[in-house]
Amino acid sequence: MQRDMDLVRAILLAVEAHPQGYAPDPLVIDGYSREQIGYHATILKEAGLVEAIDSTSMDDAGPMSIITRLTWQGHEFIASASSPSIWAQAKDLIRKAGGGSFAVWQSVLTELVKHNLGVN
Repeated sequence: MQRDMDLVRAILLAVEAHPQGYAPDPLVIDGYSREQIGYHATILKEAGLVEAIDSTSMDDAGPMSIITRLTWQGHEFIASASSPSIWAQAKDLIRKAGGGSFAVWQSVLTELVKHNLGVN
């Protein structure tokens, strides 16, 4: 399964929006399957953006995790990625470059936010 940065953003926004600080249970993102969300929860944990519990069972086709909350790093990433216009700009720039690592996404988002704030 390929990493889907739109799903990464949607998951982080959904968890951030939940009022108690914990992730909603179940975490449902329109247009994405339970397997896609579970896999992305697993890789978000690996990236340090969320805390999650491995919930993979023998019946699952791939790795599954249940997100419990955002980490500081998760809050930092979504602070830069929450604006729809900045997200669209970042996606366009990264697509034109042929793709990019997570570090590139963070850098591009940070630079776009700084540019919009007038900070050099």
